[in-house]
Amino acid sequence: MHLAFTFLWRCRDIAGKNKDLFVNEQIRAKEVMVIGPNGEQLGVKPIKDALTLASYAGFDLVLMNPKGTPPVCKIMDYNRYKYDQKKKQKENMKRQREANLEMKEYRLSVSIDVHDFNTRVNNATKYLQKGHKVKVSVRFKGREMAHTHLGKDVLLRFAEATKDFATIEAQPKLDGRFMTMILAPIKEK
Repeated sequence: MHLAFTFLWRCRDIAGKNKDLFVNEQIRAKEVMVIGPNGEQLGVKPIKDALTLASYAGFDLVLMNPKGTPPVCKIMDYNRYKYDQKKKQKENMKRQREANLEMKEYRLSVSIDVHDFNTRVNNATKYLQKGHKVKVSVRFKGREMAHTHLGKDVLLRFAEATKDFATIEAQPKLDGRFMTMILAPIKEK
């Protein structure tokens, strides 16, 4: 008996954490402040009158602010509201992904071969032409730490190769075993 009660209580808690709003008969308040479908305030009404108004309008009565005194309900098409919320959420996720793509990192080494260097330059110029920033870094291994000037030369050579598409936003700077430089696309006038 106790196990079944615990299970039911837990399921009720999980269902209660759902972020959906209360709609129509789910609203348990006696009186509510009603807002019409066009945003006009219709005043404080008993819940039965508010439900009648919503059904005559062909919409749903949605509890927007349950903590207000009295609780605030709006007459709207609830399915359309949920659709618009999902659409906004997807758009925000898309913008967030695009914001994360704004900087791409290219790693070089002190002893990078000419072909590898040119491949990375070509990829970086394509990315710069799209309007994104590029972070170029050189990792020093072992005894290369004694010759950091070689890494700086590689980074400056990279900047020189992309000078038609980018300007140096942050000069080469040593941070631990990495030397990094940031290139920004040239803004068109």
